[in-house]
This record gives sequence, structure tokens and C-alpha cells, in this order.
Amino acid sequence: MTFKLTYATMFDPPEELHTRFEAAMQRVRGALGGSHPLHVAGADRPAEHAVEKRTPADRDVLIGTFAAASAADADRALRAAHGAWPQWKRSPAATRAQLLRRVGQLIEERVYDIAAALTLEVGKNRMEALGEAQEAADFFATYCDDFERAGGFAHALPDDPLTSHVSHNRSVLKPYGAWVVITPFNFPIALAAGPVAAALITGNTVVLKGATVTPWAGRLLADCIRDAGLPPGVFNYLSGSSSEIGAALVEHPLTAGVTFTGSYEVGRQIAVKMQSGAYPRPCIAEMGGKNACIVTARADLQRATAGILRSAFGMGGQKCSALSRLYVDRQVAEPLTEVLLTQLADLRIGDPARRENWLGPVATSAGYDDYARYAALLNAGGARILCGGEQLKDGALGRGLFVRPTLAEAPLGHPLWEKEMFLPILMLHRVASNDEAMALANASPLGLTAGFYGAADEIGWFQEHIEAGVTYANRPQGATTGAWPGYQPFGGWKGSGTTGKAIASFYYLPQYLREQSQTVVE
Repeated sequence: MTFKLTYATMFDPPEELHTRFEAAMQRVRGALGGSHPLHVAGADRPAEHAVEKRTPADRDVLIGTFAAASAADADRALRAAHGAWPQWKRSPAATRAQLLRRVGQLIEERVYDIAAALTLEVGKNRMEALGEAQEAADFFATYCDDFERAGGFAHALPDDPLTSHVSHNRSVLKPYGAWVVITPFNFPIALAAGPVAAALITGNTVVLKGATVTPWAGRLLADCIRDAGLPPGVFNYLSGSSSEIGAALVEHPLTAGVTFTGSYEVGRQIAVKMQSGAYPRPCIAEMGGKNACIVTARADLQRATAGILRSAFGMGGQKCSALSRLYVDRQVAEPLTEVLLTQLADLRIGDPARRENWLGPVATSAGYDDYARYAALLNAGGARILCGGEQLKDGALGRGLFVRPTLAEAPLGHPLWEKEMFLPILMLHRVASNDEAMALANASPLGLTAGFYGAADEIGWFQEHIEAGVTYANRPQGATTGAWPGYQPFGGWKGSGTTGKAIASFYYLPQYLREQSQTVVE
């Protein structure tokens, strides 16, 4: 198939894509109900306890039973990673790249089956699921390319200006050791694959902790890494309770560094812990967003509508980059709202495995309950709910975690303007000027992504003043969402990130390395 899967290109796919996805879904459904172990020290291992996982689209359907790691399992995994590190870091970069490129190839070979699993486990529609699975494969290729392009981050420096001796200098970057990767539920394979690939190509070893509610995706990634033939202990996979093993991994003395993707509150806690102890250890944390979009009086409203819908309601708003705050010039607020409501009414909600359905369930029971709570808060806080605000409980939808996309016009004092809801809820406010919109957009302590729709001569003003790490101007494919490795680096400002460096950027891999200055005198 010559069609290139990315989030920006998947809106007009060839028919072959649907045929292959449906065949994969049939295969994957036929294998549901199995047991899924941990992967530690090169072997698949059971745990003392296990948990059942059901699909959020139909809670009567059992996906399988997944090993629940303990603190003892976390210790074993870190000891395995630490033990494998000396040999892995000494292996030639070309050898590491060959193995990791093979991981990416295996993911791509299995991309339809992985996507079917993501649809069942997370509730993504087929296009979102295929996009995530392909993104996971691309991370392995991208980071191998980046490391090789940088020459392994070794640089010769000028000799010292000595007359009596010859003094050679160079700077090299070296890996830290056993690296812990902690992933979120919303992109459980892509946001595992990215930091895992980055840590491994730079010579670190890895312990991956999958999200509690999405253990299957991490297990599928572990299968690809196992089958690619990496040495035992270089990669280890744990699933289970974050409260039980998350702290054990972060606080373990053999943990050399952590990459975390998740909430601001948890990310801050991890960052503080990594700074304490005998010495500071690196923490790369992407901590969500409360993302804003500005629509000026001169915007193309058709283009704005397409981007707003995709970013606010795609995957049920369960993206750290999802559009949550919409600031619209009052001159165009009425016509924009009318077309948004018309198109929202046409969205198909239901089983995400079916081609005709655009919006599946929310991924977690906690999110389903939060949706009802936030709808009540909107009503109680003086907001005007223009559509949505209800859980869908009739018929087959009642067996799943389905909710209706919500658009609400709310007063600026409403507390939900500051809350990352992670649900298909978009809040709208009418503004008198572009400057007012910018001030409101920048008022958040988070700064991950931001969108803009306006005239060409307004774009420079937007890019100059917006306080966000990822910006999109006049993009119908998504107002605030849709970054792809090699096309859009992805990282946040302010409370959205700890390093100021973006995923899949020129500056990402060096975060997994520490510098050593080397001087040799002849």
C-alpha cells in the first residue's frame, strides 16, 4: 500500500485501508480472552496477581487478563535493565539502530492488528487507531535517523594552545543507565514507543510501565521488541497499578532517568522526586494542556469549523493536545457556532470498530463519571450548554462509556476554564478583539498547543505572542492536534513540560545523554 498514514493524511484514505482493518479486527476479536504476562530480563513472566480488562465500547466483552506487577517485579525489572546496560551502551550504534529499526518494521507489519487492538482497548475509531500504531513505528525510524545524523553526539574540539605538549579535546554524550518510561492511557503505544526508542538508541536500557487501564498496547509493543531480538534485560515491560509500582520505579536507586507523560499533578511529583536523593536525576515530563484556539473576524469559518471539531472532539477530547478553550471574535461567533452545532449533530457515535462511527466511547469509567460531574458544573456555574451534556445510556450504547460531544458558552469566571477535563467538552467565549483573545489564551499555567484562524497578515502576530510549544495556523486537519514525528515537534511550555524540548525535535535525544569533556595530552 502506497498510502502514507499520518494524522494529517488519514481523512481521505483508500478503500484498501478499510478492507485490511476489518480483516484485522476479525482476527483480533477471535483471539480475545487470553492471558498476557510481563516481560522481564528477556522472558515473558506471569505475576502473582492479574486483572481483567474489558472494552469501553461494551463492558460485557472481555479483552483478556493482564499480569499486575508488584514492587518486587519492578525491582527485578530495574535490576535486569541495570545489568544489561554495560553491554548495551558499548554495542556499536549501528547494531543498536539495526535492532531498533527492526522493531519499527515489526510494528508496521502488524499495524492493522495493533490498530484493531487500540480500537477495542481505548475506544479510538479506526483512523485514530491506525494513526497511532503507525506513529509508534515511525518513532523507531526517526530516532535512529536522528542519532546517526548527529554522529552519536561526539565532537572534536580545538587542541589546547600549548607549546610543550599536544593536548587533544573532545565532547561526547553518554547514556545514563536504566531508564523508566511511564505512559498514559490515551496514546498507550505511540507515547511508549517514542521514549523507549529514544532511550534505547542513545544506549540506555528501559523499563516500560504501561498505563493501568491500557495494558494491552504496551504488551503488543513488548512483543515487537522481543521478536526483534534485543538482548535480555535491555527492554522490560510491566503492567499494573500505578500506585503500587509507579512510585517503586521512580524512587528505585537504580533508576537513572524517567520519561513521564500524563497529568500536571503527577508529573510535578515525579520531577520533584527525581531532583531529591543523593543527586538530581533527569526527568522528561509532558504534563498535558488546556489548549486554546483563537478565531478572528477575518477567519475562514469553514476551515476553522473543520479544525475545531477534529481537535475538540476527536477521540472524545482525550488528548493532551485537544482543544478545550475557544475564543471567537464576537463578529463571527454566531455564524461559527451555528455551523459547529450543525456538524456536531451529524457526528456518528457508536462502536468505534464500525466504519460509519466517528466517535467511540471515553476510555475509562473515571472519565465517564467525570463527564457527568462537569456537565453538572457547567449548568450550575452559569454556562449555556449549546449541545451535549449527557451520557448515552439507551440500547447498545448503554453497555459502553458513551457520551455526547458538548459545546458550552461559559462566563470567564467558571472554574472549568482552568481544568484539563480530557473529555469531549469545548468551552466558548466571545471576545471584542484579538488582543483580548490572546490575553485569555495565555492566562493558563499550561502551554502545550494552540490554534489560530485568521487572515494571513495576522499569523505573525499570533506566533509572536502565543505562549505554547506547538502552534497551528489555519489548519483544517486540526486546530490544536495532529503532530507527527518528522513533521511537527511536540512539546509544551510553562506547566506542560519540564525541559522546554519537544518530542521528535532536533533537541530531544540529547536529553537521554550526559556530556563528558575528554582531554588527552600526548
